[in-house]
Amino acid sequence: MSGEDPLIEVQGLEKHFPIRRGVFSRHVGDVKAVDGVDFTVGRCETLSLVGESGCGKTTVGRTMLRLLPATAGRVLYRAEPGSQAVDLLELDGKAMRERRRDLQIIFQDPYGSLNPRITVGNAIGEALEVHGIATGTELEQRVEQLLEHVGLRPDVGNRYPHEFSGGQRQRIGIARALALRPRLIVCDEAVSALDVSIQAQVINLLKDLQDELGLSYIFIAHDLSVVKYISDRIAVMYLGRIVEQGTAQQIFEAPAHPYTQALLSAVPAPDPTRRGERVPLRGDVPSPIDPPAGCHFRTRCPLAEARCAEVYPGSSELAAGHTASCHLLES
Repeated sequence: MSGEDPLIEVQGLEKHFPIRRGVFSRHVGDVKAVDGVDFTVGRCETLSLVGESGCGKTTVGRTMLRLLPATAGRVLYRAEPGSQAVDLLELDGKAMRERRRDLQIIFQDPYGSLNPRITVGNAIGEALEVHGIATGTELEQRVEQLLEHVGLRPDVGNRYPHEFSGGQRQRIGIARALALRPRLIVCDEAVSALDVSIQAQVINLLKDLQDELGLSYIFIAHDLSVVKYISDRIAVMYLGRIVEQGTAQQIFEAPAHPYTQALLSAVPAPDPTRRGERVPLRGDVPSPIDPPAGCHFRTRCPLAEARCAEVYPGSSELAAGHTASCHLLES
C-alpha cells in the first residue's frame, strides 16, 4: 500500500495543450487536460484512475512517464524504500533513459501499439538491446521466457503481429512491458478493446504477475466492474482534476462526491431483479478550454448550490485515506 514511503508521488501535475490561431499562430488559450493532480502509488499496489472519456486519465499516465512534456508539477520516484526521491520531470535525457527501465506502459490499442513490419520477438527484445541487457542467444532466450510468462508459446517470436488475435497481441504488449523488469506499469485502458472473456484472462494475468514480480500498477479504465476487481485504491477524475480518492471498498460502498455516485449508479447490476436508483446528470461535460468557475462539476450536479459557482472546493478527509472535493462535505 502507499504508506509513508510510496513508489511514486505525483504533486500538482498539470498538462495544458496550447491553442494557436491566425496567420502568426498566436497563443489564444489552453486545453487544460490535467489541471493540478495529486496522488501516490505504493509498492505492489494498484491505483485506478476512472472517469468519463476526456477527463484526462490517459494524459496523466503519459505525462508522468514523460511521453508528453508536463506543464507543471512534480513526479517523485523512490526506487527503494527510504531512498532519496528523484523528480522524473527534472531528469535530463540520459538519466531518464536509465529510469525508463523501472517505468513502463501497456497501451490501449493492441493492434496499433505493435509495429507490423517487425516480428513480435524483435518488438519484445528491442528494449533489451537498447539498454544493453542482452544480445544474441541470450536475447532469444529472454524473449522466449517472456512469451511463456504471459501465456504464449515460446516459439512464436518469429511471427508478425497480424498473425495474432487481439488478446494475444495484448499479451505481447504485456511481455514487452515486462522485458526490463519494471517496478511500475501504467495500464492505459489495457483491456477495453478486448472481448469480455479475454478481459478476464488478461486481468488475472496482471494480478498474477503483480504477486509474482512485486509490480505496481496505475490502471486507467472506465469499466468500473473491472476496476473494482483489480484495484487497491481508486482516484475519480473529472475535467482534469481528481474529485475523490479512497480504497476500492470506500469508493464502492460509501461514494461521497456526487459525480462518483452518478458513475456508480450507471453500472449495470448482474441481478435483473435488483433495481438501483439512477443518479441523473444534466448536460454534457464542459469544455476543458473554458471550464466552469468554482466547482467544475456544478453545471451537471443535482445538488449544486450558489457557493459552488464561487470557489473550487477544497479536499475534505472523510475517513483514513478517503478524500473528496465537494462543498457539501466540508462541514
